[in-house]
Amino acid sequence: MAGRRLAAWAVLPLLAALPARAEDDAAMLELADKSRCTACHDVRDKVTGPAWVEVAHRYRGDKNALERLVVKVREGGSGNWGTVPMSPNKRVSEENIRTLVTWILALK
Repeated sequence: MAGRRLAAWAVLPLLAALPARAEDDAAMLELADKSRCTACHDVRDKVTGPAWVEVAHRYRGDKNALERLVVKVREGGSGNWGTVPMSPNKRVSEENIRTLVTWILALK
């Protein structure tokens, strides 16, 4: 019995790597729109800021990216994607920022 539980836990990271379902993407896009992220970003196309798939590509494999990007989104900044600064997003909760950044980093 214990072997079965161990095997089930071994599968969880594989499940996390599966592509997101369309309804998950819709929920994330709704949260991004509500948080006003879509005023400057799009999933696939550069707007004022980089496309989120470009962000995912740049930070793929960087184990510290999530924490750094949560701070960057919250505090704002410039220089990583050109000269246009990113405005701080202090009115968006850290939990929502973390949720969105986690989703963005998982994009393919």
